[in-house]
Amino acid sequence: MNDATASAFSPNPDAPAASLGAQHSPLFALVTDTLRQRILAGQYEQGERLVENTVSQELGVSRIPVREALRALAAEGLVRIEPRRGASVARLSPNIAREMVEVRATLEGLNAKLAAQRRDPALIQELEKVLKEGNDAVNSGQTERFVELNSRFHEVLGNIAANSVLQDMMRSLRERTALLFAPANLSRAQTNWDEHAQILQAVIAGDADLAALLATRHVFSAAKAVEAINAAPGADTASDKAA
Repeated sequence: MNDATASAFSPNPDAPAASLGAQHSPLFALVTDTLRQRILAGQYEQGERLVENTVSQELGVSRIPVREALRALAAEGLVRIEPRRGASVARLSPNIAREMVEVRATLEGLNAKLAAQRRDPALIQELEKVLKEGNDAVNSGQTERFVELNSRFHEVLGNIAANSVLQDMMRSLRERTALLFAPANLSRAQTNWDEHAQILQAVIAGDADLAALLATRHVFSAAKAVEAINAAPGADTASDKAA
């Protein structure tokens, strides 16, 4: 979510109607950005229905931009739209979740390896800034902010890797796996950024093999955290939460 959107509404979905319509950015883009961040931050769970009328009231907008936003998010794989049932947050099957984790872990390893080989001083400085902001967001409990910065960290790392084909593949895959990892965002917040710091240090040192190992392990660690949450007593079934 960009800063304009972040200031346009309260992160509390039960707050009074948000003033998204007062912003200068296209309303459709603001609504899409807002819903995407709520899904990825875990405010909407997998399988939860997204009723147009309810969402439009929450955001203080008409149903038309909400409908358009839901269609855009469906194209990203974050929302599912079914006849007569409407829209709901996409649900990942256990097999698809496992396969996505395996692929993302492998590609993140390659991404970090290339970044360590092609390290650009200016981009590394930018990544260090993102790392600091992410830690600050974690320490202040700004969930949506550190989720946003998490995406930014991987985006900048991809810029350092300088492989446009890999970067395009990773953007799509990260969006889909972000839905999987959403339940662990809070419990893994500090660990997540500690692991980012380790990856960055390996990139700065030019240790391509270590950077690849740490990045691959980073993805699998997040997946294990989600499994632990789903297996905890009193938790919903894996299929209802994140598997």
